[in-house]
Parts: sequence; C-alpha cells; structure tokens
Amino acid sequence: MQQSLNPWITKPADSAAEKAPAAHVPPAAVISAPLMGMVEPDAADRLSRRAMSGSAALWIAGAHGGAGESRIADLLDGARVTDHCWPVLQDRSTPRVLLVCRADMRGLTAARSALTQWASGAAPELDLLGLAVLADAPGKTPKALRDFAAIVGGGAPRLWILPWVEAWRHGDSTTPPPAREYQRFITDVAVLATDTTPSTTN
Repeated sequence: MQQSLNPWITKPADSAAEKAPAAHVPPAAVISAPLMGMVEPDAADRLSRRAMSGSAALWIAGAHGGAGESRIADLLDGARVTDHCWPVLQDRSTPRVLLVCRADMRGLTAARSALTQWASGAAPELDLLGLAVLADAPGKTPKALRDFAAIVGGGAPRLWILPWVEAWRHGDSTTPPPAREYQRFITDVAVLATDTTPSTTN
C-alpha cells in the first residue's frame, strides 16, 4: 500500500505543511462511475436489489455469502449490511456502498461479476467507494489469487487487500485488528464515507 513520490513534482523548500504531518487522504478513485459500452453480466451472476429501511453512513454489500459483510460493518462507524444486495433507499437518496469479498476464486469471481454489473450501469444508483478483499485463510495468499485480486480490483474505484485475522476465528470480534492494513482501511473509509464532495453516479 506504499505510494511512491512523483519525481516530476518538486517539494517547496520550506513550508508549514512540512513541519506538521498532514491528515491522511485516501487515494483518488481511478474509476468512479459506470463506463460506456460495458456489457452487464448474465442475470444469474448479478447482485439483486433490495429496498432498505432507515439510513446508514455506509452500506456494506457482500459479493457472495460469507464475504465478511458483518465483520467489516462492525469495524466502521455508522455502517450497515445489505445481505448481499445492492441497496435501494426508500427516500430515493444515493447510498454509499462498499463491496466486500473473500480472497478465494469463488469470492473474487463474484466480486468481478458485481463490479461488471455496476460498471455496465445495471446496478441501481449508488456511490461505490471501492472493493475490500478479505483473506480467506491464514498465511500468504497464493500468487495466482493475489494477481487475480489485483485484476478484479482494477474495476473498482478503490481496492483494499485485508489480511487474515486469527482472533475472528475464535469468536473475538470486539478487538480491532492490529494489522496496519486494517488501520489504514478504517481511516480511508471513514474519510470517504463522510466526504461531502459531489460524486458522479449512474
């Protein structure tokens, strides 16, 4: 998740910004709206729509069963799960949505279908923040799956790759994951979920 500096941009010799650390800002989205010409997936591969009552700062949509919707929602203030559906709000406002999946072939394939559905304009109107990919097992993810996750994530506005949390296996869902990737993810999403800048939607 490291970002290299652009050698074509020179830093000011001396400024107040250098003396005080700047607040973290998530990386800018590359794909922020559906794309012209994208073909929607088959009906069997699409996420369904669901009318949601109430409100939330962020809706967590699992691309498949066991994606980790509830785990991620527990980490983020004001987040609610959609139970593997695109949310449609009763007040007709545009929901902010985070798509989540597991880092196995089934999960990544489901995420690819959901992102294709969104990119084709076949999903309901929503503000998609990005895709979070949760490790499906302890240890290092096989290279083939890491590469596939990067390809799938290229179709989302942003991509977060999140490691395995052993405590969750033992039922401990109260302790925030200590991994640096989770701390940055929580910070990123908190900023994005409260951003008031108008975004482009389908």
